[in-house]
Amino acid sequence: MSVFSRRDLLRAAAASALAIPLGGLYPKARRALAAPSGGARRIIFFYFPDGVAGPSADGSPSLWHLQGPERGFSVNEQLQGLGTLKDECVFLNGLSSGPTDTGSHPGGAKKLLTAVDGGNGESIDQYLAKTAGSAALFRHLYLGAMANHNSASGDKHISYPSAGASATPEDSPMRAFERLFGKTNPSGGGTGGTTQDPLAVSVIDATMKDLEELRGQLGTVEKKKLDLHVEALREVERRVKGIPEMMPPSKATCSDPRIDTTGLTDAVLYDPGNFPKILRAQLDLMVQAMACGLTKVGVVQASHHTSELIMSRFPATEMYDPKFDMRSHQASHYGPSQDKAKREFRDYFAQRRYWVQQFAYLVDQLKQRPEGDGTMLDYSLVILCSEICDGNTHSHDNLPFVVAGKAGGALTTGRLLQYGYRRHGDLLVSLARAMKQDIWRFGDSSAGPLPGFLSSGF
Repeated sequence: MSVFSRRDLLRAAAASALAIPLGGLYPKARRALAAPSGGARRIIFFYFPDGVAGPSADGSPSLWHLQGPERGFSVNEQLQGLGTLKDECVFLNGLSSGPTDTGSHPGGAKKLLTAVDGGNGESIDQYLAKTAGSAALFRHLYLGAMANHNSASGDKHISYPSAGASATPEDSPMRAFERLFGKTNPSGGGTGGTTQDPLAVSVIDATMKDLEELRGQLGTVEKKKLDLHVEALREVERRVKGIPEMMPPSKATCSDPRIDTTGLTDAVLYDPGNFPKILRAQLDLMVQAMACGLTKVGVVQASHHTSELIMSRFPATEMYDPKFDMRSHQASHYGPSQDKAKREFRDYFAQRRYWVQQFAYLVDQLKQRPEGDGTMLDYSLVILCSEICDGNTHSHDNLPFVVAGKAGGALTTGRLLQYGYRRHGDLLVSLARAMKQDIWRFGDSSAGPLPGFLSSGF
């Protein structure tokens, strides 16, 4: 994307960095924002609920997992949305989150990004936010689409900053936009916030008088902390002014950011008919934030496990039926056989196709934006995932993972990799290594990076 305007970037710094507690800003925030030589510059996890049409209870084979050689394989009907993007992806078979809590949606969600039984560990996205993403203005961006519906409990969220304590995603694209860009979204759906006056000089200099007054009231130790805080903020400003330009094909730019939230307000965020528009806005916002260098680590959570999301109310989709309410979790319990003559399975299959299409949109948006000698996708990792395999059996084996993006040369795409049985923590290790993190284990029962997944040198 184009360079995020100096004024807007400094607004964001004023609205966010200045509000960070002293202890949370240094010393990691003083690291350089520039991407490392080689490896992925960013990572996005895209989660959808309630699994896929995997191996069924009557022994029928999976309708999700691809078959064939490593190259030259065909994309099946359930993954058809990725047909034109097949060569940008790696399809993975045989990854398991382990036997603990198998058959359980919450157990699967807790293990999904932590690879730790019971969710008693930090998730890989949070680990990467503290390491590879630590220098970004926003270390971690967690966006949801009806992910907090019906006052969702903590075990319905997949990001864990610490053992047993999940984070809460932001379900409002309007509020998320204001937090990131420091102003109300110009394309509608605003929450009534006002734009700050342009900051032509330095945020630090503009507040120095107040800072000096505060400093005079502090003891020796607290003064040193404040000085480090100010130094870290100046480093943020220096990085902001040095962010390179990347021009997108769309009208939105970093100097004029916008997402389509027309007709959306807080009052209608949980109307299922608005879900497709809300999710699209969150995906667009994630890409804009990444393109503008505001964050390197993101999670988009579409609904949550055991979802009551009425997907038959999604307009202009193959599931749409205003005369019949079909929920995601309801459809996932389609019975022992994959029978398209049965309403539940037919709708469940269509719902899974919808999720793949949304992931394909996210991947394509990154592919359309130039970066360096290629596109943003060439320097990204984008992961499609769900908490269980088959929606009816709730298996934690052969989880539905697809990884898109070449990760700055760390990943060769256009492949189907078969692992027989391998703990999925090894995939999380591999993703971290693709982002130049020197780790060899992550979570329970990890044996190391997935063989053949990464290029040599990673």
